[in-house]
Amino acid sequence: MNLEYLQRILTSRVYDVAVETPLQPAPRLSARLGSEVFFKREDLQPIFSFKLRGAYNRMAHLSPDERRRGVITASAGNHAQGVAYSGQHLGVRAVIVMPVTTPEIKVNACRARGAEVVLYGDSYSDAEAHAYTLQAESGLTFVHPYDDPLVIAGQGTIGLEISQQMRAGPYRVFVPIGGGGLAAGIAVFLKSISPQIEVIGVEPDDSDAMYQSLRAGERVTLAQVGIFVDGVAVRRVGEHSFRLVREFVDEIVRVSTDEVCAAIKDVFDDTRAIQEPAGALAVAGLKRYAAERGLAGEALVALTCGANMNFGRLRHVAERAQIGEQREALLAVTIPERPGAFKRFCRDLGQHNITEFNYRYAPRAEARIFVGIELARPDQRAAVIGRLAAQGYEVLDLTGNELAIVHLRHMVGGRAPEAADERLYSFEFPERPGALLQFLESLDESWNISLFHYRNHGSAHGRVLAGIQVPAAALPRFRASLERLGYRHVDESDNPAYHAFLT
Repeated sequence: MNLEYLQRILTSRVYDVAVETPLQPAPRLSARLGSEVFFKREDLQPIFSFKLRGAYNRMAHLSPDERRRGVITASAGNHAQGVAYSGQHLGVRAVIVMPVTTPEIKVNACRARGAEVVLYGDSYSDAEAHAYTLQAESGLTFVHPYDDPLVIAGQGTIGLEISQQMRAGPYRVFVPIGGGGLAAGIAVFLKSISPQIEVIGVEPDDSDAMYQSLRAGERVTLAQVGIFVDGVAVRRVGEHSFRLVREFVDEIVRVSTDEVCAAIKDVFDDTRAIQEPAGALAVAGLKRYAAERGLAGEALVALTCGANMNFGRLRHVAERAQIGEQREALLAVTIPERPGAFKRFCRDLGQHNITEFNYRYAPRAEARIFVGIELARPDQRAAVIGRLAAQGYEVLDLTGNELAIVHLRHMVGGRAPEAADERLYSFEFPERPGALLQFLESLDESWNISLFHYRNHGSAHGRVLAGIQVPAAALPRFRASLERLGYRHVDESDNPAYHAFLT
């Protein structure tokens, strides 16, 4: 099989439209990791993504009849732009079905190239199912974003370029995985010419369909996927790509949203280019892999494979990058409720910059403050907590507490002892019209909303915190209504941050 794919890769038509992208050294990240790091800059393609390669290679092989009828595809964005660009270049009609959660910048880019865009569903899988329905009705040819040998071969030309750009000797290549076409194409080429080269796939920990499929030994379908890293939000990997990844990819690394945000900053620091989340995914995996294995003096390549970032999402990325880098400690600290206590706290803290301080007066002997503290290194957090404890402060570490990070840091001091039977839940609302009304209509009118906080800084879903007064006898009916609603939710009623600041 690999000989067949090698031939397809070597005879691909990608360079009619795509460019050979540079392999760029990353000196700042290299110095931090103690290894030689390179970025394969696929974000420099004409559509700012590698997806042009596979889409064009597939469409260049259409028969005359298929060209006359046109093509259809489903995509979260970058493959859609590849199909739109290729359709414009080849004079082929292109219909593209995209999830309603797709960043506007990608939707507009497709329309600007003459493609007909249909928005449908909350995920790639929803859009794909609708696209197949439309294809059956219209007779258009489906151009799959990852599970097509010609698409895989087009992406595999990146492996060909890396083999020509890297010096001789073993090295590791980190590749993002969504449906698996990119990793399959690169791995089948590199491992075929040199088994010493290692190819490591990288997935978000909330969209890890390939990892789960490899563990199971067969393709599995995830019940749901995270959509912050929207370019790889795939519930089921491809049949062709799964077979190739299982044979040729050495390992899968999974990373968090915060690690992806930190990687976006890493790429910016070395290149001044801003990656979309999927574009920095491989860099996040490279960092995690190098840290967990204590690598030093190695040659490491990461694909920076997409720069179609919505500008409004940058605020969310900047906020979470600090957490991903572990350069900030978030603490709840008890101090005396008296004048001068804050000044004394700052003195006791020592030479650390305070990044955030939230407090509200209450007539008690003690006050609970929410404080952010800048760290030079991640391992300083334990020392800071130990120093404060030695000074007699009661300290609760909230650095990894998602409820505190997203919501409670903005709500400190809001206590309501009158709110009997309050149940606290965090929700992820789909960012679409009517989502709030649907939530409210799912609740019994006798259940009072005692707290409501919404926060969305450019992520793909709205983060909501709600306090709802529900008597104990009604809890089974209440929980059943939440399950019917279908929004992802977590009972936060026992969260220590909630009891520290809101009860």
